[in-house]
Parts: sequence; C-alpha cells; structure tokens
Amino acid sequence: MKHMVHLFLLPGLIFYVGFMIYPIFQALINSFFSWKGLTRGDFIGLTNFIRLFTESPFKETFTRALGHNVVFFIGTMLSKLVVAFMLALLINSKIRGKELFKTLFFVPKLLSVIVVGFLFSLILNPTYGALNTFLRTIGLEELAKPWLGDPNTALYTIILVNSWYGFGFAVLIFLVGLQAISQEIYEAARIDGASGFKMIYKITIPLSMPSIMIMSILTFIGAFETFELIFAMQGSSGGPYFSTDVLGLYFYRLAFGSVSGGESIGLGSALAVILLLLISGATAGSMFFFKRKEVEH
Repeated sequence: MKHMVHLFLLPGLIFYVGFMIYPIFQALINSFFSWKGLTRGDFIGLTNFIRLFTESPFKETFTRALGHNVVFFIGTMLSKLVVAFMLALLINSKIRGKELFKTLFFVPKLLSVIVVGFLFSLILNPTYGALNTFLRTIGLEELAKPWLGDPNTALYTIILVNSWYGFGFAVLIFLVGLQAISQEIYEAARIDGASGFKMIYKITIPLSMPSIMIMSILTFIGAFETFELIFAMQGSSGGPYFSTDVLGLYFYRLAFGSVSGGESIGLGSALAVILLLLISGATAGSMFFFKRKEVEH
C-alpha cells in the first residue's frame, strides 16, 4: 500500500515524457532521414547536419544566428545579472520598503512574453511610441530613432527589454543567496578592519557563487532558446534585415517555413539537435567551472 503513493507521480511523468523526452528522441531520429513534405524518406545519416554547416544559404544563416545568440547572452549577462545583483545587495541592506521593491521588481515576470513584446513594440514605435514622444517633449528629439527598425540598435534594444523582463526573478535568486550568508562572517570581517567594498569582493561574491551559477546557466539557456520575445517584436525573419535573427527563429523558419525546398523537417530536426547539444554541453561546462569556484561557509 505504501508504494501506491508513487502513482501520484505518474501524470507528471507521462506529461514530461510525452512533451519533453519523446520530442527530443523524435527530432534525433528525424534528423537522420530525408523528407518530402511530411513524408519521411531514406536514411541519409549525417547529411542534414553537413548541409547546415557547408551548404548555402544554411551555413551563412546558421553562423549569423549563432552570433546573435552569443551577443544576446553577453548583453543579457551584463545588463541583467550585474544590475540584478546590485539591486539584491541594496534590498538585502537595511533600507525601508524592501518588500515593496521585491514586489515591484517581480511584477514584469508575471506578464506573458508575448504581451511584453507587443507593449514594447508600441512603446518603441518611431512615430507615435511613448519613448520617442517623451524624448521630443523634453527637447531631445535628436535621440529619437526607430529603435527596432535600425539594424544597429534593434538587437540591443530587445536585449534591454528581455533584461527588464527578467530582473525580478534574478533579484529574488540573488537575494536568497545573500540571505543564506551568515552575518557572523561579516562581523568577523569588520573586526579585522574590512571595508564595505572589500567585503563584497572577498566575502559576498565568493559565497554567492551558487546563486550566480544558477542565474548564469539559466541566462545562457534562455539566451540560446530565445524565440517568443523576438518573434513578437520583429516577426519570424528577425528583422530588420535579419539583424535580430537567432537560432530559435531560424529553426522555426527551417522546420515550418518551407525555406529548404520541401526537406524542412530533416534540416530543422538537425538544427534542434545541434541546439540541444550546444546548450547541454555549455551548461555542463559551466556547472563544472562554478563548482570549482564555490566557497564553503
């Protein structure tokens, strides 16, 4: 009778296998076959993977999209995690209204990504958007520009929007890590004459490595899986002129957009497998690196 409790795990297990494990294995199998529309053809081995890396226009598009994913990750790390850690330090200090700040920072995360993308598309509209209207109102019309229509600013603008959307979750993760640090360590450091900045560098950051590791890995995964926000703001082509194209959008076009001459499922599955291996490998490497940096306390 005591083993009956395991049956309660069955619905979640079925859901996980059906919507996570099965699609992964199906994509792996599909990547080794040729396709004509929705009909699977002959076994062709690694041909789909080879075509992605060697055949035009696939190799150029893959390289460009991968580069944008890397920029997206670096930009998000700098604009979100650094600021979120500083905000967590501020909230963790003895300031009044810290609970209100935690709530305000987390509110954007409650919104749908599609809703956020649509709202910021309106805010950043070059003609009637709130941002350019505000800049013109205060006499800074020279700064008003088509933020999402300029290839030089579109990707960085979306990075900032994505960072704003994820600030709250990052702040909470960092805050949990900061509150787990014993105050006795700080008191001993003060007795030894350590200053505020030195304590942050020598104590807070090293002891916050577990939370930094979690957020770094989640940020990397999110950056290389990003799709909804860019799709909502720029469409499936990652405009303008593919300046915001990422691997998620490229997979969508490749698998469902018929850009590969009727063989889209095989090539799209190959790209999905490559993306999975890239994320899994980088995540494992990051965990190994951060584990070596952790400090016992």
